Amino acid sequence: MFYYASVLGVTAGAHRYFCHKSFKATLPLQIALMLFHSLAYQRTLVTWIRDHRLHHKYTDTDADPHNISRGFFYSHLGWLLVDNHPELKRRKGLVDMKDVYGSSVVMFQKRHSRWLLPLTAFIVPTLTLWVIGETLSTSWYLNILRYIILSHITFLNNSLAHYYGYKPYDKAMSASQNLPLVLLSLGEGFHNFHHAFPWDYRTGEIAGDPINTITKFIDICGKCGLAFDMKEASEELVKARMKRTGDGSDLWGSVLVKNLSG
Repeated sequence: MFYYASVLGVTAGAHRYFCHKSFKATLPLQIALMLFHSLAYQRTLVTWIRDHRLHHKYTDTDADPHNISRGFFYSHLGWLLVDNHPELKRRKGLVDMKDVYGSSVVMFQKRHSRWLLPLTAFIVPTLTLWVIGETLSTSWYLNILRYIILSHITFLNNSLAHYYGYKPYDKAMSASQNLPLVLLSLGEGFHNFHHAFPWDYRTGEIAGDPINTITKFIDICGKCGLAFDMKEASEELVKARMKRTGDGSDLWGSVLVKNLSG
């Protein structure tokens, strides 16, 4: 339960909603996504969003926080262990963050991050497992394992997804389609598509794709009146992009291509 909630906090929350504004959310959903993101303990939403917007704007350059050009380990984990490149430091202040600083939910998390993040990510899950019957030590280590697994799967979107895979939408990008990562991240591995259409709430080709669990969560929120105005790239736009800049790859059975050509 805590693992999937933290995945939602990073993917549906920090990534698709707060950073890319690919759909709109009611206040209750915003609060839930903020708390789920706090459960993931990946710094504050302000920092997460700023770094991800830099990544999209300056992909594979010195202003990209996890620049794949500096190697797989650097883009996966090393960028968190060393000082920022001077160009990255210079560009941080140039990112448009007006919407972020204008969000009461995001700013609440930032103001209270010193106690909110540790409480949400480590204390509450550990005590919950303990209350339902696990020993305190087992509860703690299980929660730490959850945190480690989630962190590395998130990092793979910065490393593996820019290192290996197909590029049916833009062959000039390092961002690639990676099926194993799609499965591990519940739908975040359609990375070539995402960099081609970052504002698409699906971050993948097909909204009804059974392996894109995060998209299904957003769709359910939409049916419940919690999410609305989901943005999608039209089939015509996607098809044109594939023909113009794609590598011609036939994506795992290519359901989309068959639909577009039908």
